[in-house]
Amino acid sequence: MTSASATAASDFGFTSTIYCGLGLDYRRHLKCALSLDRSLTAVDSTGQLKQNACSIHSIRRCLAVSSIRLRHDKPTQRNHPQASHTAVMSAPSDVFKSVLGKHRPDPKTYEKLFRDFHRHPELSFAEKETASRIVAHLKTLSGDLDIRTGIGGTGIIAICKNGSGPTVLLRADIDGLPIEEKTGLDYASKHTMRDVDADNAVKPVMHACGHDFHITCNLGAAETLIKARDAWAGTVIFLFQPAEERGRGAQAMVDDGLYDAKKHACPIPDIVLGQHVFSVIRAGTVMTKSGPILSAADNWRITVFGKGGHGSMPHLCVDPVVIAAHIVVRFQTLVSRELPPDEAGVVTVGSLKAGETVNVISDQAIIQVNVRSVSEQYRKVMLDGIKRIVQAECDAGRSPKPPVFEFLDSYPLTVNDKDMTQKIQKSFATYFGERHIISDKAASGSEDFQILASSVGKPSVFWGWGGAEASVYDKHEKEGTLNDIAVNHSAYFAPAIHPTLETGIEAMTVAALTFVGKDGN
Repeated sequence: MTSASATAASDFGFTSTIYCGLGLDYRRHLKCALSLDRSLTAVDSTGQLKQNACSIHSIRRCLAVSSIRLRHDKPTQRNHPQASHTAVMSAPSDVFKSVLGKHRPDPKTYEKLFRDFHRHPELSFAEKETASRIVAHLKTLSGDLDIRTGIGGTGIIAICKNGSGPTVLLRADIDGLPIEEKTGLDYASKHTMRDVDADNAVKPVMHACGHDFHITCNLGAAETLIKARDAWAGTVIFLFQPAEERGRGAQAMVDDGLYDAKKHACPIPDIVLGQHVFSVIRAGTVMTKSGPILSAADNWRITVFGKGGHGSMPHLCVDPVVIAAHIVVRFQTLVSRELPPDEAGVVTVGSLKAGETVNVISDQAIIQVNVRSVSEQYRKVMLDGIKRIVQAECDAGRSPKPPVFEFLDSYPLTVNDKDMTQKIQKSFATYFGERHIISDKAASGSEDFQILASSVGKPSVFWGWGGAEASVYDKHEKEGTLNDIAVNHSAYFAPAIHPTLETGIEAMTVAALTFVGKDGN
């Protein structure tokens, strides 16, 4: 390293190289020297930055596990001597910029496509028109794409072979939610349809979780990579998955023979990649994390029993509402009293139903509970705790028979492969620069994405990108009201079309080229 960097050993026994993004000389600036020392105390044994070193610097983890990048947002002095420095990371920046510079898709085409997907959402396992639109667009991109449909219901793969090399799978989910849209957008959904996967009732439908963005960006990445075949070698699979919102779409595709050579014969990928738009992240920003990035989720229906009767004679009855109420309250102690303070967990009772009228004590109550965790160890702690609490409260409330536990569905813990994540972080840092953020916390949301990789024993990487319009985000950030931005699954969810589409297309393209690009990989 040059004079703009410093190297020191941390207490954890590895060497960390720290350099300043502006090339400032640490040895001539006391605050920089102090920051260097402090930053080493903010790194754990894997090289993951745990906190900012000081208020002067914005510190982020670099792709070399033991390296930290130090950047001055605003230099505090004008007389810092400038010095050249060698970047810690090397990435195929030329191929990224070349491919996206020459082959960037037309924004108007993809905005029109996005609006169409948003205006016509479909519920899980009923995405027939959505699938038809996807296939129609894929066919316009190349005549030699190997397109296979009807996988796991409405799932699609499009295989682009381009010589020998790694195989990369790019995944997008395609289903909407049973929500009535209230955004007031000129392309808002007014669509209704029968929920054939649930209660068969007719429901309003909305793309309230950004799957319209996911579809459009995967198609945009497909166009980019197909046009830029001279810049990469290998196989890229563009996969469009149904029913993510029900947690069963990925498994349905696998169970239907996605990778079965005698059925759909999708090539086994070396890496599976996916992304998700979030309305509470600034548009134009991409966010990555190594290790656990999304929580596991388990959904249960629990029936507790009582002895029904007249509301005026509770002493002759066993009230299941009282039992259920105690259960719901006691559930709240699972996270606060049974998980360590630094371990994330969520227990949410989304539904509690009992009885039909005011003066009748019901003979049963039904609780539906959602449990989220970011480690298998504490996932078990919470699930075991739920069963223990329910049984104990039923015993205490004199329930006449044991409770019934019905498993509804679950989402696996989404864990990004460490080595593969580092490669993508290196590429994102090279291409996006300051628009790439490395997070140190897993999100409480859940996905079935990883099943597409774990079912064949392959690694995967999943990241988020922002959809909050810059002016809106900055205003809320300044006022401390970021929580007022409509989040995913809200009837008011409305990420900015631009630059959200462009960023999603760029991120998926850069991630794919990280593994199949010809230069610097």
